[in-house]
Amino acid sequence: MESNDPVLVTGAGGFIGCRVANSLLRMGFQNLRCAVRASSDLAALKQVLARYPDARTEIITGNLLSREDCARIVSGAKVIFHLVTGRGKSFPGCFQNSVVTTRNLLDAVLAGRTLVRLVNVSTFAVYSNLNLKRGAVLDESCEIEGNIEQRYDAYVYAKLKQDELVEEYHGKYGIPFVTVRPSIVIGPGKKAIPGAVGLDTFGVFFHLGGGNRVPITYVDNCADAIVLAGLVKGVEGEVFNVVDDDLPTSRAFLRRYKREVRRFRSIPIPYSLFYLGCFLWESYSRYSEGQLPPVFNRRSCAFDWRPQQFSNRKLKEKLGWKPEVPMNEALQRYFEYQKNGGVRA
Repeated sequence: MESNDPVLVTGAGGFIGCRVANSLLRMGFQNLRCAVRASSDLAALKQVLARYPDARTEIITGNLLSREDCARIVSGAKVIFHLVTGRGKSFPGCFQNSVVTTRNLLDAVLAGRTLVRLVNVSTFAVYSNLNLKRGAVLDESCEIEGNIEQRYDAYVYAKLKQDELVEEYHGKYGIPFVTVRPSIVIGPGKKAIPGAVGLDTFGVFFHLGGGNRVPITYVDNCADAIVLAGLVKGVEGEVFNVVDDDLPTSRAFLRRYKREVRRFRSIPIPYSLFYLGCFLWESYSRYSEGQLPPVFNRRSCAFDWRPQQFSNRKLKEKLGWKPEVPMNEALQRYFEYQKNGGVRA
């Protein structure tokens, strides 16, 4: 790519999207189109764009559920960083805002015929570690979740279907793509304690991670990885997991959070005990014929809290990525944001 080639970021007003825009501009790209929803809070994105007054930047409002908007948004783009996603507990809502939007985007790309690469931003959570040994490495070669009914996670379901759709368009129509699967992304803008540490539910924080490593990536490091996935030659069709170096244990993360942000009571729960509780919850869900949804289940429990190791080797070797913000500094920035009540310092 040339620095003046048109680049599109969908979901540019989001937590990761505005950092992707910043990374592109910092790397010298001068023709950036930022697609946002009409309801998006654009304060952070506008601050980013204001740092690069010499670049040609555009904020374009539209809805990817509209085919007409899609055609207008993707027109002329050579590389697309696709970060729009559906979140929440509604399966239809997540499917609509992840899969239908992606289908419309891909159809618009086919009609335009200018695309060099689509970067499909997925999630680390599409993996299953149910058949992975405790302590083994979870990487790009690992099994994808094959039983979403038992996993019962609308977000994971939608992302699995989105990934399948992108691969289908690649196979049928030759759409060039790379898929990026970030782990848990932290940084100023995210308020919640990562779920891999524990659950704040029923008015109590259950510490479930124990001594496990927490698979996290700082938002700026993640954005750099996403950008490199769109720029590096010879990686079409590849999948890259994004996880930082020097991952803290869940216990160390929680201890530091209490020391630097706020103190609160937490109850440590052994993995085996919580896994048993999830089994009983699942069993009653089946007995009640779904009147109690299986929101606590063994597949989610295993993915979130079974002890595993995590690798970013492929990301480093094939994309030349490295985390520019070291883990200690990343945690310091994140905790400072939390301490200030969700206000950036």
